[in-house]
Order: sequence, then C-alpha cells, then structure tokens
Amino acid sequence: MTFLPTTREEAARRGWDELDVIFVTGDAYIDHPAFGVPLLARWLESRGFRVGIIAQPDWRSREPFTAMGRPRLFFAVSAGAMDSMVAHYTPLKKLRHDDAYTPGGRHGARPNRATIVYTSRLKEAFKDVPVVIGGIEASLRRFAHYDYWEDKVRRSVLFDAKADILVFGMGERPILELAERLRCGEPLAQISDIRGTACAARGEMSSSVVELPTYEEVVTNPQRYAEAFVLASREMISGAGKALAQRHGDRILFCNPPSIPLSEAELDAVYSLPYARAPHPSYAEPVPAYDQIKSSVTTHRGCFGACAFCAITHHQGKVIQSRSERSVTAEVERMVAMPWFRGSISDVGGPTANMYGLRCGSADGGASCRRGSCLFPSVCRHLVTSDRRAAALLRRVRSIPGVKHVTVSSGVRYDLLERQPEYLVELLANHVGGLLKVAPEHTVDSVTDLMRKPGKEAFERFLARFRNESARLGRKQYVIPYLMSGHPGCTLDHMVELALFLKRHSLRVEQVQDFTPTPGTLATCMYHTGIDPFSGRRVYVARSDREKRLQKALLLWHLPEERRHVLEALRVCGREDAATELLGSGRLSQKGGGRLRRP
Repeated sequence: MTFLPTTREEAARRGWDELDVIFVTGDAYIDHPAFGVPLLARWLESRGFRVGIIAQPDWRSREPFTAMGRPRLFFAVSAGAMDSMVAHYTPLKKLRHDDAYTPGGRHGARPNRATIVYTSRLKEAFKDVPVVIGGIEASLRRFAHYDYWEDKVRRSVLFDAKADILVFGMGERPILELAERLRCGEPLAQISDIRGTACAARGEMSSSVVELPTYEEVVTNPQRYAEAFVLASREMISGAGKALAQRHGDRILFCNPPSIPLSEAELDAVYSLPYARAPHPSYAEPVPAYDQIKSSVTTHRGCFGACAFCAITHHQGKVIQSRSERSVTAEVERMVAMPWFRGSISDVGGPTANMYGLRCGSADGGASCRRGSCLFPSVCRHLVTSDRRAAALLRRVRSIPGVKHVTVSSGVRYDLLERQPEYLVELLANHVGGLLKVAPEHTVDSVTDLMRKPGKEAFERFLARFRNESARLGRKQYVIPYLMSGHPGCTLDHMVELALFLKRHSLRVEQVQDFTPTPGTLATCMYHTGIDPFSGRRVYVARSDREKRLQKALLLWHLPEERRHVLEALRVCGREDAATELLGSGRLSQKGGGRLRRP
C-alpha cells in the first residue's frame, strides 16, 4: 500500500524535493475516502500535484508545521471530520475524555478551535505562504456565527484565523480550481471568484451581491442575527443563488455561491482513486473511527431533508450526488480482495441511506428552488422518490463473491419509505440484522415542526408497517429510535408526552442525544435568538443544566438509575399523573426543587 507522504523522507522516496500543497489536519491520517482530507489530497494527486499531509501536529510550537518544508502553492488546513469544539466538549460543556479520530482514542491530539490555531502556527512559520482553510469547522463558521462554548457571536473564522481563502462545502471543485490557477501563475490576490470559496475584501459593496446584516449588528441584535440566517440560507441552498457579503468593521466577508455538485462520472472518479483504506503505518495503536468505517461504502452525498439541528445540508448540499452501481461494486470488489476482509460490509449508504439515486424532477433540476427541504412540511411534488436504483444496488452488492453479509447502518428517512416499498422489503429481508435505526427525534408535532421533521402520525404509520412486514417475513426485528432532548421549542411537558409515547408503543432507548447548538444550523439560530427566523415566532429554549438533565431523564424512564430524576421532572412540570403509567406503582419523591419556568 502506498500512502501520501507525511515526512520529507517519504516525499524524497517519491523523487519529490518540493511539494505543491500540504494538508494540515486535526485527524489521524487514514487513507480512506470516508475522510475528507485524504480524499481531497488524493484528488489533487490524481491531477498531477505533489501533495503531503501533516496529521495532528503538536500545535504548542511551530516546528511540527515545518516538518515537510514550504509548499510551492499553499497550505490547506482542516480541523478534521468534526468541529473541534464539538469533538472536545459534551452538550453540558464538560470535557470529553476520548477522540475517535486519534490513535488509541486519546483526547488532546488537537487544540480547541483547531482551524485558528493551525493557521496561526503556519503564518508564524511561513509568513508569505497562502493558507486555505476548509472542512466542517471552517464551512459552518464562515459567516458571523453563534458559538455555544463562549455563549457569544464570533466573527467569521476567516478573519479570526487570518487565513487567505476559505473553502466551504464539498471541496473537490474549488480546491482543484484554486491549485490549477495558482500553478498557472495567477496571483492569489486576484482569485476571488471561485464558487464554494469565501475571501476578505475592502471598499464598497458590489450591487450584485446580497448583503447580510453586519457583524456588529448581529452581535447586539438577535432579530438581525435571524435575518442574516434567513438570507444566507436562501442563497446557499439554491444553484442560482447570488454571492453574499457581510461587513466586519472596515472589512467585508465575500462569499461566492456554492460549488456545483459533482456529476455521477466525477463522483465515480473521486472514489476510484488508489486509497490504501488503512491508517498510516506509523501508528502503533488502532484509530477507533477507522474501525467503524473500514468496511463501509459511501454510495452518495447530500441530503434534502434539511433537519433544523443537522449540518449536512449546509455542508454537503441538498442535491443528492449518487455514484453509479458500477463504481460502488468495484469498490466492494477491491475491499473483498483485502487481507483483513471477512465477508461483512458494515454499511452501504450515505447521510441518509434511502436517498441514493433520488433527484429533483422539475424542468431545471431544482436550480431555481428556494425550498430549504424537499420533505418538510410535505414531500415536494417534484421529488422523484423511485427506489428502483437503491433496491437494485443492495441486491447487486450482496451478490458479489466473497460478500456474506451486508448491513445498512446509515440512517433512513421513514417518511420516504412510505413511497419506497421495494427498498423497504430489501432492507427488512436482508440488511437490518434485527435492529433498524431511525430518527424520529420527537413525536410532539409542535416540536417536530421546529425540527423540520415528520410528526407523530408518520412515525406511527412507519412502526405499523415495519412490524407487519417483519411478521410477514417471519423475522424478529426491532426499531431503535434516535431521540433528542433539549431542542429549541421542547419543554418538559413535551418530553413527558414523548416518554408516554415510547411506553405505549413498546419502544426503549439506551442513549439520548442532548441538543448541542453547533455552528451554522437553524436550531442553533433558534437557540441563540429565541426566534424561529422563518416565521418570526418566539421559541422556548431550555437553557439550564437542570432542565436539560431532566428532559433527558424522561426518555430513560425504564432505567432504575434514572427513576429519581424522572419523578423530579414529573413533579416540576405538574405531571404526577403520568408516574404510574411510566414507572409503575410507587410514591413520588418529596425531595427536589420547585417548578422550572414554563413557556
């Protein structure tokens, strides 16, 4: 297996005395297409660029950043597969003790706000070398944004990092165009028109751009923050969107429209590159994230669900970009030939497994669409929901010699499954393994409306269909629901109703996702402002650690260690009537505080 160079010695063995582009990443180097930095590095390599990777450098000094010398074109910086603050802290802002993207799973291999810190070190070491920032952290922090960990609105990360260019979204097109134009001798200062990039400017605002409320306005005025979010969202989701601009003092953040999605042939080319599909051999310990994905196959990217709390649509876009069946099966065949493969494929999917092969059927392919979601508040009449390609792909993959088991572990949209009978049968008959994970997130309609998710009736229809189909197949299979506590708009009363729903439908969860206000999402805008930016209505927000803990406890009513918290929650919101149904016989505890503020 041949890896991209991570040292001068490795570069020299390729006959390279100078590199064109050096990537700096907060993740361990795993040469697998599921990881963004190796994918982009391989993409540039395939176009004739000499590329190296500095993975998880010690940021406490500049020396690790000089390990591969000065690149001829630029440094490309990414915090990693996750925002570094999300990677480091729990929803209650407590320090995490592990990191799945580090050898041995150890915490502490990357700094807080890694994009800013890495760029600062590179500028210290190489003042005249351009630094391009990208990845999920830079992408979702490109405008002035609310930061949960500091509880304030921060400037665009482009200004805080003092980087030269920011690449947002999926980076293949913009980073290749930038590298090619620099290689041809075009000055960096003149490159400001690449789709999928943002840069700094001064002077007058062009009349051709959409101007957002200024940084100074959104810092002090929640209403202006909400207005900025709506303007940015509407332009960023449209293929015909305009460029955006936001003043930060005497400077302007200039953000081009998103990059054009890759065609099927282009996406196939990206996934056909010679990935080693393994961690770099210098690592003496396993990398937990690799173990989770090494036998998985990504079939597509993008998501048109646009859930309020999710960043996928903002980062990958809502256009589904699907690989060909030939490309997917070729990757599986390469995997089968690897010495570690034992016959099981852990996933065939993407952000949402049953969106593979789906598309917009309107005359312009959705280029002028301004809808944030193709599924909410109802399924768009232009959405082509045929499951033929997805069902055929599953059949083809499990028929490949050497493949014994194929699991679909990506999430599925159960509201889409109502229109995909063939895929549902394939899924339940061959690819569930007894447990199917779905994400209703909640079942109270006023909450799911704010989440931009289907409501209780859609989930009940799915449960009935799932159980009937499983019985027809003669298989004992169960639904594992993913649920969320603390989302904007959700009260303790709502969580009691959700807990009762679970009890009445014989459902249990072992883990609950506490809502975390991550940069760039609609839910985070609501959390910060207390406003639904699209309707202007006020939104209740649970802010205290106590209420967040009680909301979470209600979904774990079946665990003995949560009984005390469940009783406290019921008493606080005046729902003692639900205690017997949830917990069985027993008296309410007399300990604990009084009522929380209710909307």
